[in-house]
Amino acid sequence: MLQSWHELLFAHWPLAPAAIAPLLPPGLVLETFDGAAWLGIVPFRVELRPRFLPPLPGASSFPELNVRTYVRAGDRPGVWFFSLDAGSALAVAGARAFYALPYHRARMRCERDGETVVYSSERTHRGSPPARFAGRYGPQGAVFTAEPGSLEHWLTERYCLYAARGARLLRAEIDHAPWPLQPAWAQLEADSMARAAGLTLPERAPLLHLARRQDVDVWAPHGV
Repeated sequence: MLQSWHELLFAHWPLAPAAIAPLLPPGLVLETFDGAAWLGIVPFRVELRPRFLPPLPGASSFPELNVRTYVRAGDRPGVWFFSLDAGSALAVAGARAFYALPYHRARMRCERDGETVVYSSERTHRGSPPARFAGRYGPQGAVFTAEPGSLEHWLTERYCLYAARGARLLRAEIDHAPWPLQPAWAQLEADSMARAAGLTLPERAPLLHLARRQDVDVWAPHGV
């Protein structure tokens, strides 16, 4: 699948590893940076289409909002998602069925106002924990590429995602150019995404980065 991610905000908080590790499935090891685990809340807008096929009506462009942490299986570092909210019911159904990812339907808005992104999401998925996110964000610095060994590189340059279908651990490979990051600001008016995942954010400002666009190849999942 070919995807383009637009107006993406990385909002990251450090958490105690003991808060996150028990929530992971067997076979995944929580990764840490300087002793801390990290939780990311990532709003953006996605455009997608299956390779060699035209865009799918109703599932080709929509807002998405992820809650994620950083893991490995064996020697492969990757991303584990606690939740993925999306503004397309068709995309939610497809991702749940084919990727075994915890997608939820949500009422969402992602609009650009000059340099500022105005974003809101309210989960509507029946049977899912309620979750809301609303705020504004934008850049406050020049575009840069993260240096290997830096926290920014460790958080963003990951080339697979993990999911679980029952007791079976799955991995999907992804590929993209290095992230074109910018330092960012954000005003978060509502954020219960972590709480819906059973986690509590620390009383501190998040580490913020913006990426205006990233083009991504995503392959089908396979057993680990």
